Amino acid sequence: MNDLSPEAIRHSFDRAARHYDESAVLQRTVADELLSRFQWLRIEPTTVLDVGTGTGYALPHLRRRFRRAQVLACDIAWAMAHAARLHRVLWRPSPVWVANAHNLPLRAQTIDCLYSSLALQWMDAPRAFAEFRRVLRGEGLLTFTTFGPDTLRELRAAWAQVDDRPHVHTFVDMHDLGDALVYAGFSDPVLDVERYTLTYESVRAALSDLKRIGAHNAAMARFPGLTGKGRYRRFEQAYESFRRDGRLPVTYEVVYGQAWVPSGVPPPSIPSNARAVIPIRSV
Repeated sequence: MNDLSPEAIRHSFDRAARHYDESAVLQRTVADELLSRFQWLRIEPTTVLDVGTGTGYALPHLRRRFRRAQVLACDIAWAMAHAARLHRVLWRPSPVWVANAHNLPLRAQTIDCLYSSLALQWMDAPRAFAEFRRVLRGEGLLTFTTFGPDTLRELRAAWAQVDDRPHVHTFVDMHDLGDALVYAGFSDPVLDVERYTLTYESVRAALSDLKRIGAHNAAMARFPGLTGKGRYRRFEQAYESFRRDGRLPVTYEVVYGQAWVPSGVPPPSIPSNARAVIPIRSV
């Protein structure tokens, strides 16, 4: 079980939805790489689900790649799902729901391909994998990206010089993700890592970018009040030690993963009353 607050996550992304696309450069880069990997796979799904769709960037790409498939999507934040419906699916509309990935509003074994890019870090990975396994059919594909432990290492190190509060939540190691996939009943997991570095003129610019994509501290043990000027100044000074060539780096470790559902093996059983969904209505 992770230590993140679903309410804090939902609230952060609801607030970020309006300006998300303006700052989501890394998210689009990673999504493009994950989508490009479909070219090496011989699959013709009839149903595709995008979990953690955000503003729906991947939806038109998935529809073009799998022209015969019904493409579905969900996100934990109402405003994100609403943006996906309005901005990304004006032709061949796809159903977009508000739903927690731990409790997807789908019957067992109804999805052929489940795609999820940079959303798993906001979930409890073992619970999410178990739910993904439940909704995927035999021989179905799970393909995903998430952040690894080296993500935001500069931010974590700078705050560590100020206090011992969790300002950056813990990201799961690639090897632990592989173990969790096997435990959830997936077969043939393949995982690899890529590292990306964004650079900024100032600490405030870096934090502003994180805020605009909804990447707030959602740890339950986070400091509940405002950050005082003195503490923030010490943090800012600590971060300055990473400056190189006049720019401040923000490091991201991205884990790319895929796994298959074995044929003829039943999915784990989850009580139907644990699943809930709030449908998005047209405006």
